[in-house]
Amino acid sequence: MSGKRILMLIGEYSEEYEIFVVQQAMEAVGHSVDIICPETKKGKRVTTSVHDFRDGVMTWIEHTGHGVEVTQDFDTVDTADYDSVYIAGGRGPEYIRTYSRVREIVREFHRDDKPIAAICHGLQVLVAVPEVIAGKRVSGLFTTEPEVALTDATYVPIGPTAALRDGNMVTAEGWTALAAFIREYLAVLGTEIVHHEVGALTQAAE
Repeated sequence: MSGKRILMLIGEYSEEYEIFVVQQAMEAVGHSVDIICPETKKGKRVTTSVHDFRDGVMTWIEHTGHGVEVTQDFDTVDTADYDSVYIAGGRGPEYIRTYSRVREIVREFHRDDKPIAAICHGLQVLVAVPEVIAGKRVSGLFTTEPEVALTDATYVPIGPTAALRDGNMVTAEGWTALAAFIREYLAVLGTEIVHHEVGALTQAAE
């Protein structure tokens, strides 16, 4: 199987874990990831955030994360060059969904029946293109549930470590679910990981 090309949508203060962990996991198994952000060009560094959850705090705590490098110009990216789109969560989705081109990008992947993945607040971008999630079961951070209720999709509270796959769409509540999310995302990308006994491949090569 040849590696897939994934387009990652982020914004300033998108969740760092949901950017770097997904990017490196995909690249580790042979896929490639391009990162784009509205109003940016290739080589621009965008500030990320890290969101933490603590007892006694009703919402979440935000810390400034590392910078992430954008790898393609936003204005000229062509979705025909990619096999899937992924939307990272954090604070970014709330504002990048206001860009018409962001919504068009998601619509184009939906039109071409390519896998769409979103985690945490990334679901807000999908809510902004309600025809894409119509009839789907989706998940995201609990704060997105009232927005999903305004669409024809169904919000499913799956817990902090699970992921939800409906057709070729994968969603999850947040970065604590990254292991399950990546597993389901790889499945819709057609990626199968096969385990061998330690040393088996080395012995076969000899």
